[in-house]
Amino acid sequence: MSTTIISEQNQLGYFNLITLILSIYVLLMLGLSTVLAFPTEVLRLIEVIDLGICCVFFVEFLVNFYRAPHKWSFLKWGWIDLLASIPMVDALRGARMVRVIRLFRILRAFRSITHFGHYVFRNRVKGAFCFVGLIGILLVICSSIAILQVEIDPNSNIKTAEDALWWAYVTITTVGYGDKYPVTTEGRFIAVLLMTAGVGLFGILSGLVASWFVQERV
Repeated sequence: MSTTIISEQNQLGYFNLITLILSIYVLLMLGLSTVLAFPTEVLRLIEVIDLGICCVFFVEFLVNFYRAPHKWSFLKWGWIDLLASIPMVDALRGARMVRVIRLFRILRAFRSITHFGHYVFRNRVKGAFCFVGLIGILLVICSSIAILQVEIDPNSNIKTAEDALWWAYVTITTVGYGDKYPVTTEGRFIAVLLMTAGVGLFGILSGLVASWFVQERV
C-alpha cells in the first residue's frame, strides 16, 4: 500500500516538474513580450508553443482535480491553474483578459518554482537530472525564438518556426545535421553558445548517471 502511494507521488512529482519547466518559459516570455517587438514568424512559433503549454496546464488541472480528496478546497487555488491554461489567442489579444491571464500565469510560475525547490532538496540526484532537462528544454525554445529574431538576411535558410526548432534541437544535441545553419554574425554567436551549452549539459548528464550508479551500488 505504501509503495503504491510513493509511486503515485513520484509520478505526480515528475509531471509537476514538467509543468515547472513550462511555467518558467511562460514567465520568461511574458517579460520579453513586454519589451520586444517580435517578427510575424517568431510570434507564430510563440503561439504554437503557448498552445501546447496550455494543453499541458489544462491536463495537469484535470489530474490534480481528480486526485484531490476535497474538490471545493482544491478549487480555492486550483482555479488559478484553470485560468492559466487559457491560450493567448488573437481573440483575446489587446483585451483586458490578456492582462488577467498573464497575472495568473505569473502566480502559477512562482508557485511551481517553490515546489521545485522543495523537490530538489528532498531528491538531490533526481532534482539534478530534472534541472539539466529544464535547462535543455528552455535553451531549445529560447534559441529557436532568438535565431528567428536575428536571421533576417535574405540568404538565410532558417525562415520558419519549424526550421528554427529543428536547428536548435540538432545543434544542442551536437548532431549538427547541416541542412539548416545561421548566416548572420548574431546567429552564429547564438549557435556557438548553444553548442557549448549542449556539450556542457551532456557532460553534466554523464556525471550524474555515473554518480547515480555509484549510489545504487553502495
